[in-house]
Amino acid sequence: MKATRIGAVMTTDVVTAEYGMPFKEVVRRLESRRISGLPVIDEDRKIIGVISETDLMLHQARTPELGSTASGTWTDLLRKLSRRARRETAKSRARTAGGMMSVPAVTVRADATVTEAARLMTGRGIERLPVVDEEDRLVGIVTRRDLLQVFLRTDDAIKHEVQREVLGNTLWLAPQAIMVGVEEGVVTLTGRLERRSDITIAVNTTRRVDGVVAVVDQLSYRIDDTHMRPVEQAALHGVADDWMRRL
Repeated sequence: MKATRIGAVMTTDVVTAEYGMPFKEVVRRLESRRISGLPVIDEDRKIIGVISETDLMLHQARTPELGSTASGTWTDLLRKLSRRARRETAKSRARTAGGMMSVPAVTVRADATVTEAARLMTGRGIERLPVVDEEDRLVGIVTRRDLLQVFLRTDDAIKHEVQREVLGNTLWLAPQAIMVGVEEGVVTLTGRLERRSDITIAVNTTRRVDGVVAVVDQLSYRIDDTHMRPVEQAALHGVADDWMRRL
């Protein structure tokens, strides 16, 4: 099955910043291109960090200068702050992209799948991923909106791929072996398979098809092979496969 790769949905015209770029120039670039973040690159176009609107807002919400406090000097107070708080304080006082950026940058390769990128974004709580080549040089950027493009596939396109890739190439079944229905990206699989283990394969493989929102399992089976010994499973698979291919 050919899952959509990041290279097919990424934007190649990437707005970037250099380490020494002034704060106001970063803001101007974000505003002029109507984007919410950008990667920071070095002279070799390698990613050294990422700036988001959150990083910029820290500059606006920075803590006023403090002299002495009830618990000691400003220096004493800084020692008590967590590492994250110290990092955010430093960002709030930064004047260049290098001081404001978040490091290390989370990146992805162009040959990664849309699913892999979506999991990475969700797991790290980020909205964009710089795309890099084998030498970690910037080649594009992908956002959450870009990843949502796969859900714009038509129901017919999804159905044909399920029939071709799941039934034909994965399970080696004839197209009419089970019925595939698709409505608004929800795939319903109906019919009877020879083995119980094939149901798991059919459902899980269908879930990985681009554009599938959910899978409704209405499949039944003739033989429960989940508790058989490997030798018994091999013998059963040989006979059953011949029978299913003739459907």
